Amino acid sequence: MELLCRTYWYPLYAFVRRRGYGQDEAQDLTQEFFVRLLDRRTLLQSAHPDKGRFRGFLVAAMKHFLANEWRDAHRLKRGGGCRFLSWDELNPEERYVLEPEATASPETVFDRSWAQTVAANALGRLRQEMEREGNGPRYECLKIYLETDAVPSAYAETAAQLGLSESAVKSAIHRLRRRYAEIVRDEIAHTVQSLEEVDEEIRRLIELLAA
Repeated sequence: MELLCRTYWYPLYAFVRRRGYGQDEAQDLTQEFFVRLLDRRTLLQSAHPDKGRFRGFLVAAMKHFLANEWRDAHRLKRGGGCRFLSWDELNPEERYVLEPEATASPETVFDRSWAQTVAANALGRLRQEMEREGNGPRYECLKIYLETDAVPSAYAETAAQLGLSESAVKSAIHRLRRRYAEIVRDEIAHTVQSLEEVDEEIRRLIELLAA
């Protein structure tokens, strides 16, 4: 649960900010929301999320949380109490000011932030795996192929950098992309209840990242 919360903190923060709350208030509200979510008592008993997708549950639960104005009686003050996340470390406002489309709905901002977070988490896991295997430099050379289609001449340049043949580079890129896809699937699988929903969420993620 804590891992899931750390994945979704920014999408929910952006959701609250887009609902019209200021920076400090949005931090307090998001912090208190996660405290109550981890407590697994009042919030989980009173929210009625769409069954299945964890992100759908979080949006429904946050709406419920805001609608009942728990902030007035229960909000943790900045710098006081038990803090789930260190906002100074996460710098949420630095990310939020980069959000495009000022007229986008809170739900749209949340979904887009979710897709970006899943992709970033998967990239981080892939990089860590390769570094543990002693292949950190190879990852740095090949990671661009996860984001864009390379022109043929790029394979030759990468092959020279790594001291490999072009065919070996192409094979390495294929393995990298396959492992990245596996990690993305694993990230999403933790948030749904069936394999069918995993495929649906992956399609949605691709749509959001391509938008």
